[in-house]
Amino acid sequence: MTQDLRCSAKRVQDFLSGKGFAFEVKELPGSTRTAQEAAESIGCKVSQIAKSLVFKEAKTGLPVLVIASGSNRVDVDSVERMTGLKLGMADGKYVKEKTGFAIGGVPPAGHDQPLETILDNDLKQYDTIWAAAGTPFAVFKLKPIDLEPLTNGRWVDVCK
Repeated sequence: MTQDLRCSAKRVQDFLSGKGFAFEVKELPGSTRTAQEAAESIGCKVSQIAKSLVFKEAKTGLPVLVIASGSNRVDVDSVERMTGLKLGMADGKYVKEKTGFAIGGVPPAGHDQPLETILDNDLKQYDTIWAAAGTPFAVFKLKPIDLEPLTNGRWVDVCK
Protein backbone atom coordinates (compact mmCIF):
# COMPACT_ATOMS: atom_id res chain seq x y z
CA MET A 1 0.00 0.00 0.00
CA THR A 2 2.67 2.56 1.00
CA GLN A 3 4.56 2.12 -2.26
CA ASP A 4 1.47 3.51 -4.05
CA LEU A 5 1.49 6.68 -1.93
CA ARG A 6 3.13 9.90 -3.07
CA CYS A 7 6.47 10.62 -1.41
CA SER A 8 5.19 12.97 1.33
CA ALA A 9 2.23 10.71 2.16
CA LYS A 10 4.51 7.67 2.27
CA ARG A 11 6.80 9.58 4.62
CA VAL A 12 3.85 10.16 6.98
CA GLN A 13 2.77 6.51 6.74
CA ASP A 14 6.32 5.34 7.47
CA PHE A 15 6.53 7.69 10.48
CA LEU A 16 3.19 6.47 11.86
CA SER A 17 4.07 2.81 11.37
CA GLY A 18 7.56 3.33 12.80
CA LYS A 19 6.07 4.78 15.98
CA GLY A 20 3.76 1.76 16.36
CA PHE A 21 0.52 3.43 15.24
CA ALA A 22 -1.79 1.38 13.00
CA PHE A 23 -3.24 4.38 11.15
CA GLU A 24 -3.59 3.99 7.39
CA VAL A 25 -2.79 6.92 5.14
CA LYS A 26 -5.20 7.19 2.22
CA GLU A 27 -4.91 9.37 -0.84
CA LEU A 28 -8.27 10.63 -2.09
CA PRO A 29 -9.30 11.78 -5.55
CA GLY A 30 -10.67 15.05 -4.13
CA SER A 31 -8.68 17.80 -2.47
CA THR A 32 -8.24 17.89 1.30
CA ARG A 33 -6.35 21.21 1.26
CA THR A 34 -9.01 22.97 3.39
CA ALA A 35 -11.16 21.54 6.17
CA GLN A 36 -14.26 22.02 4.02
CA GLU A 37 -12.71 20.23 1.03
CA ALA A 38 -11.46 17.43 3.28
CA ALA A 39 -14.89 16.90 4.85
CA GLU A 40 -16.51 16.79 1.41
CA SER A 41 -13.92 14.32 0.08
CA ILE A 42 -14.15 12.08 3.16
CA GLY A 43 -17.89 12.40 3.82
CA CYS A 44 -17.67 13.62 7.40
CA LYS A 45 -18.46 16.79 9.32
CA VAL A 46 -16.07 19.74 8.90
CA SER A 47 -15.59 19.72 12.67
CA GLN A 48 -14.16 16.16 12.45
CA ILE A 49 -11.22 17.45 10.44
CA ALA A 50 -8.13 17.99 12.61
CA LYS A 51 -6.57 20.90 10.75
CA SER A 52 -2.90 21.64 11.35
CA LEU A 53 -2.05 25.33 11.65
CA VAL A 54 1.56 26.38 12.05
CA PHE A 55 2.42 29.60 13.86
CA LYS A 56 5.77 31.23 14.55
CA GLU A 57 6.48 31.87 18.23
CA ALA A 58 7.45 35.54 18.35
CA LYS A 59 10.04 35.31 21.16
CA THR A 60 11.92 32.24 19.96
CA GLY A 61 11.08 32.04 16.25
CA LEU A 62 10.24 28.37 16.75
CA PRO A 63 7.21 26.76 15.09
CA VAL A 64 4.08 26.03 17.11
CA LEU A 65 1.49 23.63 15.72
CA VAL A 66 -2.17 24.11 16.62
CA ILE A 67 -4.36 21.16 15.72
CA ALA A 68 -7.88 22.56 15.64
CA SER A 69 -11.32 21.27 14.77
CA GLY A 70 -12.02 22.15 11.15
CA SER A 71 -15.00 24.31 12.06
CA ASN A 72 -13.12 26.33 14.67
CA ARG A 73 -11.31 29.59 14.20
CA VAL A 74 -8.30 29.72 16.51
CA ASP A 75 -8.47 32.55 19.03
CA VAL A 76 -4.78 33.45 19.18
CA ASP A 77 -5.25 35.70 22.22
CA SER A 78 -6.86 32.88 24.21
CA VAL A 79 -4.18 30.38 23.23
CA GLU A 80 -1.48 32.88 24.20
CA ARG A 81 -3.10 33.50 27.61
CA MET A 82 -3.39 29.77 28.34
CA THR A 83 0.06 28.77 27.10
CA GLY A 84 2.31 31.79 27.60
CA LEU A 85 3.30 31.62 23.95
CA LYS A 86 3.27 34.63 21.63
CA LEU A 87 1.94 33.41 18.27
CA GLY A 88 2.70 35.13 14.98
CA MET A 89 1.75 34.30 11.43
CA ALA A 90 3.86 31.81 9.49
CA ASP A 91 4.08 31.98 5.71
CA GLY A 92 4.24 29.00 3.38
CA LYS A 93 8.02 29.08 3.07
CA TYR A 94 8.45 29.01 6.87
CA VAL A 95 5.92 26.16 7.23
CA LYS A 96 7.65 24.04 4.58
CA GLU A 97 11.09 24.80 6.02
CA LYS A 98 10.13 23.91 9.61
CA THR A 99 7.78 20.96 9.03
CA GLY A 100 8.93 19.51 5.72
CA PHE A 101 5.37 19.75 4.38
CA ALA A 102 3.49 22.35 2.37
CA ILE A 103 0.42 24.16 3.70
CA GLY A 104 -2.65 22.07 2.92
CA GLY A 105 -0.91 18.80 3.73
CA VAL A 106 0.76 19.39 7.11
CA PRO A 107 0.17 16.30 9.28
CA PRO A 108 -0.07 16.37 13.08
CA ALA A 109 3.28 14.55 13.42
CA GLY A 110 6.27 13.34 11.42
CA HIS A 111 7.78 16.77 10.85
CA ASP A 112 11.41 17.57 10.13
CA GLN A 113 11.78 18.79 13.72
CA PRO A 114 9.70 18.38 16.88
CA LEU A 115 7.01 21.05 17.20
CA GLU A 116 5.38 22.41 20.29
CA THR A 117 1.80 21.28 19.75
CA ILE A 118 -1.52 22.59 21.03
CA LEU A 119 -4.61 20.37 20.68
CA ASP A 120 -8.17 21.72 20.39
CA ASN A 121 -10.38 20.38 23.18
CA ASP A 122 -13.37 20.46 20.79
CA LEU A 123 -11.93 17.47 18.91
CA LYS A 124 -12.55 15.25 21.96
CA GLN A 125 -16.30 15.16 21.28
CA TYR A 126 -15.89 12.85 18.25
CA ASP A 127 -15.32 9.11 18.07
CA THR A 128 -13.13 9.57 15.01
CA ILE A 129 -11.39 12.47 13.34
CA TRP A 130 -9.33 12.90 10.17
CA ALA A 131 -5.93 14.55 9.77
CA ALA A 132 -3.77 15.57 6.82
CA ALA A 133 -1.07 13.14 5.81
CA GLY A 134 1.57 15.03 3.86
CA THR A 135 -0.22 16.13 0.68
CA PRO A 136 -3.41 18.06 -0.16
CA PHE A 137 -4.99 14.69 -1.09
CA ALA A 138 -3.82 12.44 1.76
CA VAL A 139 -5.49 11.84 5.13
CA PHE A 140 -5.65 9.33 7.94
CA LYS A 141 -8.35 8.48 10.46
CA LEU A 142 -7.71 8.41 14.19
CA LYS A 143 -9.37 8.88 17.55
CA PRO A 144 -8.94 12.20 19.36
CA ILE A 145 -7.28 10.41 22.28
CA ASP A 146 -4.53 9.30 19.87
CA LEU A 147 -3.44 12.90 19.25
CA GLU A 148 -1.70 13.35 22.59
CA PRO A 149 0.64 10.34 22.33
CA LEU A 150 1.14 11.00 18.61
CA THR A 151 2.12 14.66 19.01
CA ASN A 152 3.11 15.10 22.67
CA GLY A 153 0.62 17.97 22.50
CA ARG A 154 -1.40 19.59 25.25
CA TRP A 155 -5.15 20.08 25.22
CA VAL A 156 -6.40 23.69 25.25
CA ASP A 157 -9.61 25.57 24.42
CA VAL A 158 -8.40 27.18 21.21
CA CYS A 159 -11.53 29.14 20.32
CA LYS A 160 -13.71 31.54 22.28
